[in-house]
Amino acid sequence: MSQSMQRHMGERPYSCEVCGSSFTQKHSVLQHMRTHTGEKPYSCEICGSSFTQKQNMLQHMRTHTGEKPYSCEECGSCFSTKQCMLRHMQMHPGKKPYSCEICGSSFTLKHNMLQHMQTHTGEKPYSCEVCGSCFSTKQHMLRHLQTHTGEKPYSCEVCGSSFTTDQHMLQHMRTHNGEKPYSCEVCGSSFRTKYNMIKHIRTHTGEKPYSCEVCGSSFTVKYNLVLHMRTHTGDKLHICEICGSSFTRKQDMLQHIRTHTGEKPYSCKECGSSFTQKQNMLQHMKTHTGEKPYSCEICGSSFTQKKNMLQHRRKHTEKKSYSCELCGSSFALKQNILKHIRTHTGEKLYFCEECDSCFTRKESKLQHMRKHSGEKPYSCEVCGFCFIQKPHMLRHLKTHTGEKPYSCEICGSSFTRKDSMLRHMHKHTGDNLQSD
Repeated sequence: MSQSMQRHMGERPYSCEVCGSSFTQKHSVLQHMRTHTGEKPYSCEICGSSFTQKQNMLQHMRTHTGEKPYSCEECGSCFSTKQCMLRHMQMHPGKKPYSCEICGSSFTLKHNMLQHMQTHTGEKPYSCEVCGSCFSTKQHMLRHLQTHTGEKPYSCEVCGSSFTTDQHMLQHMRTHNGEKPYSCEVCGSSFRTKYNMIKHIRTHTGEKPYSCEVCGSSFTVKYNLVLHMRTHTGDKLHICEICGSSFTRKQDMLQHIRTHTGEKPYSCKECGSSFTQKQNMLQHMKTHTGEKPYSCEICGSSFTQKKNMLQHRRKHTEKKSYSCELCGSSFALKQNILKHIRTHTGEKLYFCEECDSCFTRKESKLQHMRKHSGEKPYSCEVCGFCFIQKPHMLRHLKTHTGEKPYSCEICGSSFTRKDSMLRHMHKHTGDNLQSD
């Protein structure tokens, strides 16, 4: 019986002696056996990299020779693999003759349309020979298989980094050559990957295709939805090995670990100040450039950070509908008035587990706990000095900027701190003024 007939009839006469997986062709079982033995019989003559399949070695060789045998019929662009050329062909307009009968999506290749149809049917015909996981496309199954073998056949010619897929290697290469082939049609911004361009376009359209089934919140990217779901389930999968603190995001856990190690991997090119987070370093850079890209639409005040502008804007827009019956102070949020009322009643709901100190606000308790742990999470963007409380850091920052926002109404003297201004006022009035 021919191999073609065996494929149609589902017959698999060749079996792996190690795990029992079966195949239609003898050479397939031989290739599979290498996932158990680790054998990589095909070696690159130039750099010595080895591969389980001859085809992968030949594709790798093209990274050295620069050979690009596959050409686009539309524009003449050349590619090292047929797969990359077919992917490129999809970028040309008006070349999508194959349509999905269910949702109407159109495709340049019949093969891609058939793969898309499986997202509706749930069909996953390709199985991993090692663990049995199922996939809708052969490509995804082969990519998964490399997680078992550890094979990374695609290498960067510049730095030697290796990757499981040619697509990931090509994306990485753009970090060296600066290529950004994907452009936003609205504002012209360019991106290294199509995925990043799609995410950006949603900032123009407002599209948020990923919705939470619990509360209805929607998100522009799937990963943000996954993180959000953990706020409902309480899952904190990333745990600090030093103190046991847990986090919903790996990124937050890594940033937290730096409070133990003191590592500050991000440095300012202008003055050499170092920071634990890249975001803080970028914000610090604005102190050199003077850039304040965020402006209040109501009064025109400008700010270096978006969050500071939003906080400022609430002064114009917030309705303070909650009033304290004891002193008349008003608040925009119910939770804020409840906190305020405790300043009158003296109620202290939050207790320190280390020394039994008690506090009216949870935030005050957390700040106090840092005295025990030594944690100083707020860093000066200019000199890197760290503080337990954010207000202390902001007050310190004014020593660099020279900002003196508090002025004496009588003589015009200005001060960096409100309490200093009030003490100065006492010299004029003789009143025993208290700072808020």
